[in-house]
Amino acid sequence: MRKTLLSLLVMTLLLVLGGGGWMGYQLFKTGFSAKGEPLPLEVALVRKMRHVAIPSEIRDLTNPVPMSPAVLAESLEHFADHCATCHANDGSGQTPIGRNVYPKAPDLRLQETQSMSDGELFFTIHNGIRFTAMPAWGEGELDKDIGSWKLVHFIRHLPQLSQEELDQMKALNPKTAQQREAGAPLDGILPGSHPTATPSGSGHRH
Repeated sequence: MRKTLLSLLVMTLLLVLGGGGWMGYQLFKTGFSAKGEPLPLEVALVRKMRHVAIPSEIRDLTNPVPMSPAVLAESLEHFADHCATCHANDGSGQTPIGRNVYPKAPDLRLQETQSMSDGELFFTIHNGIRFTAMPAWGEGELDKDIGSWKLVHFIRHLPQLSQEELDQMKALNPKTAQQREAGAPLDGILPGSHPTATPSGSGHRH
């Protein structure tokens, strides 16, 4: 038994060192550019590390906040104001920022995100993801962060977003100082799944 555990430990260490060396070589070849796509092995390793890094008692939680029209409306407003700059109103990640960070903003409507447990989504929203563009949005202690649980409901709702909801979100998106003065919407930056403009020199909220 002890010999088997030692063998597994050695094999795991070799895999980690080998994978780390290979990823280091790829990084050496491409530099620190954010334009590239993460390699499949890199994606698999990071997802596995993310899964393991979330405590099991949180990972196994189900959303304690009951879903309601009020919760959906509140989380829609929060997503449009805080998250859509990178993730787009429809969750596709197709924004000038979302397409040009490393790793690129994921399409939250797809299985890779939707298959995550409520606890995994909550923990990611609350704490962010180190070495990516995903910030930590949670305020206060984990057990008091009701806002992040409400956002979990909205992420689950993204595949069913209606055009009416998308139109509502456009009006809630953050605006630059010039747009606020002119009363103009942030058209072209966060139009759902069909962005048409590139960023201006104006600031934005994360």
